[in-house]
Amino acid sequence: MEISIARPHLETRGVFFSNISRTIAWESSKKPPCTVAALSSTQDFHRLASSCQAFTSVNPKRHLICRPNSMPTSLQESASNGDNSLEGENPPIDSEVETLAQPPTREQIMALLADAQREKLTKKLSEANQQNRFLKRQLNVKEDALVKFKSELGVMELEIQALARLAEEIAQSGIPEGSRKINGKYIHSHLVARLEAVHDQLKEQIKDVDAAQSKKVSVFWIGMAESVQVMGSFDGWSQGEHLSPEYNGSYTKFSTTLLLRPGRYEIKFLVDGEWQLSPEFPIIGEGLTKNNLLVVE
Repeated sequence: MEISIARPHLETRGVFFSNISRTIAWESSKKPPCTVAALSSTQDFHRLASSCQAFTSVNPKRHLICRPNSMPTSLQESASNGDNSLEGENPPIDSEVETLAQPPTREQIMALLADAQREKLTKKLSEANQQNRFLKRQLNVKEDALVKFKSELGVMELEIQALARLAEEIAQSGIPEGSRKINGKYIHSHLVARLEAVHDQLKEQIKDVDAAQSKKVSVFWIGMAESVQVMGSFDGWSQGEHLSPEYNGSYTKFSTTLLLRPGRYEIKFLVDGEWQLSPEFPIIGEGLTKNNLLVVE
């Protein structure tokens, strides 16, 4: 709705202009801050026209020219302008409130649970790897100690063997008169027997050391692949060992060397992420429990 408001243009001088200005200023101060309604504008115009008539009756020589001038005013436009200004000052936050108020979806909850589970598994795997590396270092220390002990036993065996041969030669060369006997035998014979017994004990200890000492065992897989890993009971099916490829004209041979103690081990090959058996090793078990057999003597 548009309202035409008549505005008089005053062309005069003196006291009248000052009075009219004060009148208009006083009336303007009474106006509300929004767009002027039609009723109040009409009353102001009649009041101003009455003042003009009274002034012209007193001062006929002074002319007052009042020309109506219309100014289109729309209440809808004013309301819309007010809304726009409010919108500019206070941006909408309904979308943010709705986003914060919405509960998480099932997919989001499952993703959070999966991330937490993955973090736990990664932490456990890291701890297992640290423990495995520690055990490997301890095993290497034990292996070095066994090698040193075996070397010392070998030296003692040679010494005992030499003494036994020397005692046997003395016994065979002849027994001097007056030699002492023990249980009806000369001491030379007892010496030879004791040295031979000690020598046999050293041999058994060396065998035990050999049984406890790890040995290098070659493991291989033949075929076309990008990655081959051998898993088995030798480390509890935990990490395994990666095989290195060796290319030739007809096939590819993947191989590695394991340090194992004598015994029987079950192994299986992880080829490009899939479990496979090698025909180069004996196969034991049935169904899903089929594995290759590795014997270390």
